[in-house]
Amino acid sequence: MKNFVAAAVAGLMTAGAVQAQESLEMTSAFGKNLPILGTAAVDFVEKINGISEEVEFEHYDPGKLVPTLEALDAVSNGSVDAAYATSGYWQGKINAASLFAAVPFGPEAGEFMGWVLYDDGAKYWQQMYDDNGYNVKALPCGIIAPETSGWFKKEINTVDDLQGLNMRFFGLGAKAMQKLGVSTSLLSASDIFPALERGAIDATEFSMPRIDARLGFHKIAKYNYFPGWHQPSTLFELLVNKDVWEDLGEKAQNQIEVACLANVMTNLAEGEATNYAAMLDNVENNGVIIKKWSPEMLGAFEGAWGEVVDELAADDPFFQEVWADLQEYREGYKTWTSIYLPRQ
Repeated sequence: MKNFVAAAVAGLMTAGAVQAQESLEMTSAFGKNLPILGTAAVDFVEKINGISEEVEFEHYDPGKLVPTLEALDAVSNGSVDAAYATSGYWQGKINAASLFAAVPFGPEAGEFMGWVLYDDGAKYWQQMYDDNGYNVKALPCGIIAPETSGWFKKEINTVDDLQGLNMRFFGLGAKAMQKLGVSTSLLSASDIFPALERGAIDATEFSMPRIDARLGFHKIAKYNYFPGWHQPSTLFELLVNKDVWEDLGEKAQNQIEVACLANVMTNLAEGEATNYAAMLDNVENNGVIIKKWSPEMLGAFEGAWGEVVDELAADDPFFQEVWADLQEYREGYKTWTSIYLPRQ
């Protein structure tokens, strides 16, 4: 969707018919008190309500309207007007969902947004929902930089150390971990600490240092591993019921798009500006041991991921098409990064 940005900005400049203000209820996948992830949904609502007289959003925390993992169905069937979430939560419903959320060993934030906004990413993102019968309009509405690779109760030095672990894990990376003998489950933010505490899981990944600090993982699992190979960046989406979307005026639609694009920038910047302080605090005050995966472990993760890709692409033509398009884009992108990035 190469003209996504231009169309959104141009729409704000187009005079339209005066309409009564629409009020939309929006569920968020993340609680408003959760830094960066949760505050991004609140920030979006403040942005759109601050610039629009055509449409107003009302924010609701997870579970207030519907549980997090039911948000896609709720927006599609019209029981909720909109949702702020990440498509990786729908991985169990749609094989390609996480290709629009977080790709193991995939693009970092700038590269990812380039594919979405100026290549074919946004087109495929919407097509995914359309082809699977979901009555939603999907908009990119946030992004964060790399996450940690996880919090472990014991040190992990070899693939054998992973065998038999129970771990909370997100998206496509979970499938790679399963290849290496890890039993994975997808838990919402509020459920992770209790699961760690009672021993239902041995390890977890969730997000970036500042966000994880709020959830208290360091109190139980002292080994924090990097890099976050499974989520080099993570995209977030605004889903709007398609009937509701089409009933909005063009000006309101474009105002929503502009508010989301602004949210992408502030969401990314907040994470980049605040994570280092959380890392230092973890080491200096919380007894956290920062670890980096060895080349051998990263090779094992990447090998397992390669197997997952081959299997999904073989069984799902749409996954294969999107994956091929993303790889073609990334190959071209290397022409740019090979020039501007310093040699390592």
